[in-house]
Amino acid sequence: MPQLNASDVKALYNSFAAKHAEARKKLGRPLTLAEKVLTAHLDHYPEGELKRGESYALLRPDRVAMQDATAQMALLQFMQAQLKKVAVPSTVHCDHLIQARDGADKDMERACDENKEVYDFLASASNKHGIGFWQPGAGIIHQVVLENYAFPGGMMIGTDSHTPNAGGLGMIAIGVGGADAVDVMAGEAWGVRWPKLIGVHLKGKLNGWTSPKDVILKLAGILTVAGGTGAIIEYFGEGTKSISCTGKGTITNMGAELGATTSIFPYDERMAAYLKITGREEIAKLADAHKDELTADAEVAKEPNKFFDQVVEIDLDTLEPYVVGPHTPDLARPISAFAAEIKEKGYPDKLSYALIGSCTNSSYEDMSRAAHVAKQGVEAGIKSTCGFLVTPGSEQIYETIQRDGQMKTLNDIGAVVMANACGPCIGQWKREDIKTGEKNSIITSFNRNFQKRNDGNAETLAFIGSPEIVTAFALAGSLSFNPITDTITTESGKKVKLAPPTADELPAQGFVCENKGYIAPAADGDKVSVIVSKDSERLQLLEAFAAWNGKDYKQLPVLMKALGKCTTDHISAAGPWLSYRGHLDRISDNMFIGATNAFTKETGVGIDVLSGEKGSYPQVARHYKAEGMGWVAIGDTNYGEGSSREHAAMSPRFLGCKAVIVKSFARIHETNLKKQGILALTFVNPSDYDKIQEKDRISLLGLSALAPGKTVEMLIEHEGGKSETIEVKHTMTEEQIGWFKAGSALNLIREKQMAKS
Repeated sequence: MPQLNASDVKALYNSFAAKHAEARKKLGRPLTLAEKVLTAHLDHYPEGELKRGESYALLRPDRVAMQDATAQMALLQFMQAQLKKVAVPSTVHCDHLIQARDGADKDMERACDENKEVYDFLASASNKHGIGFWQPGAGIIHQVVLENYAFPGGMMIGTDSHTPNAGGLGMIAIGVGGADAVDVMAGEAWGVRWPKLIGVHLKGKLNGWTSPKDVILKLAGILTVAGGTGAIIEYFGEGTKSISCTGKGTITNMGAELGATTSIFPYDERMAAYLKITGREEIAKLADAHKDELTADAEVAKEPNKFFDQVVEIDLDTLEPYVVGPHTPDLARPISAFAAEIKEKGYPDKLSYALIGSCTNSSYEDMSRAAHVAKQGVEAGIKSTCGFLVTPGSEQIYETIQRDGQMKTLNDIGAVVMANACGPCIGQWKREDIKTGEKNSIITSFNRNFQKRNDGNAETLAFIGSPEIVTAFALAGSLSFNPITDTITTESGKKVKLAPPTADELPAQGFVCENKGYIAPAADGDKVSVIVSKDSERLQLLEAFAAWNGKDYKQLPVLMKALGKCTTDHISAAGPWLSYRGHLDRISDNMFIGATNAFTKETGVGIDVLSGEKGSYPQVARHYKAEGMGWVAIGDTNYGEGSSREHAAMSPRFLGCKAVIVKSFARIHETNLKKQGILALTFVNPSDYDKIQEKDRISLLGLSALAPGKTVEMLIEHEGGKSETIEVKHTMTEEQIGWFKAGSALNLIREKQMAKS
């Protein structure tokens, strides 16, 4: 059975006092909690002053977690690097490839059949290389990590953008690309720009219909999807103690939607209670003994403006339930203002679907509060008036709410239970109730609601709220319903006013804790074989990317100039494409198919400058590649927002991309581009984005003199003979410049391993 190693935690905690004392001396002041955890995991202090947003630091995470969609490429890279066994505790979780369609049993049966080749690969590769393996149906990666592996003051990285969920247990947990995971699994230090700090002061106490979800929904409206970029969000104040451990996880999970590096809460009794009930009593005892080191220094709360780059105050006493969307998680408003906006904007008021659960809101408390609302519907003879799907976060949660009756209550109002998997949250949802292109409204308790995100339909308007608000909406069938003030009329004409939900945050009888689906790795991996068929359409062994040839990039065509939001969903779509996450060639056929062409406003289509004809971006890129021609991509602000999927960097690299030039990058995607040997560049003058024309040729000059902090000269040659020169910048360190020259970070790891052998 999986177990967090208490002796390792004890050793880490015993090192804290000395490391924190050194950090206070280095920084010349008391420490925030984030600074305590980060400095305790430093490989070494960088030269000079440790500056937020500037210094590049190397860290030593305690563990790595991977989900099945991203683990395929991570493990393929690990194998390519010729490494035998992971250097830190690592796990693989099968949660992304299970399509939600008919309900848990049928969906699981179909997934295990359709994905057998991939699951067998992941299981055997994990077995061989010393990685714990969680089978399909065991649960969603972030929920399983919270239940088994997360601990206060620890640090982990995970190949999923919502890895910060573990911040609910006071852990620095950061979403990364697979190449970063390979670094750590190989025993290398992991590098990150020293983050800025945003302090969120929580005052008061949650009450009534308001839930932890509403904290992060309100914050999303304040900071926006780019407001947390390059920063850790640290929560503090008495209000933190009024929020359950899993409620804290909901908040830190969705911090990813703000672009934050991660989010974290201070250790408290709610965390201790969760550790104890999930079988980690010894960890709770250790944390209690080191409580001062698992919270910020006292001076921070007294004068937060001295310690944080930005401070936000949220009064929990007066906080209303919030709803965000559509199409972006930062379009936020309190529920009291929602009905008027629906009318004003012409959003479909009638709900087609309500969905609760996912990694963000599938805790025992979440399901119990939703069930309390549902029970009122049962007692009044009201059922859901729209489709209602429930996605438990783990087998542990599912078995427990089955035993305690919450699942039956939800079923009684018409809920269909889905597999313990990501499902509709990541586009793995087969809808048959509407036609593609049909405008409709859904509301979920998920974390991400980009256009086409959930069901592939651009006309689906996806809103996000808490599980209890979503359940109330399901009973009413209307987005303009406000459970705080409004009533629901039954078939008999009776008006029913729903009472605010109440529920235990933890099960009185404890969790049903059998850890179903966990497989420990073999003691001797040398005896295990990993087989990848040459004829496979799902898996493909990787070939190393070519090293830089030492020459400037000259007269590269502009394959794509994106207009507006260009997330990883736009760059490398999920949904049905998840099937090809282990096959770089095949999945590259989805490259940029969701991006909006800035010149024509078309989606996924550009001009081939060699033929003069239009084609899909993958088709045009393959033509350029066949002719031995590289190309560049141009983007707007916060380019690469969203998922950690490195396919959004690997596919462009595979099809010949030399550089991506944008107004600004999302953190994870920028790193992923660097890891794969693509120049990640930003305009010194953002308005230079407007200078790029459809048939321009781009030259990047002076590359042999690449150096940290030094700009790159970019020559733009326009059709007709005119040209102009601008400056673009990068954030590469000397190490990262080495990645570029070697062709990828992986190439350097492999060279190092070959030198050892």
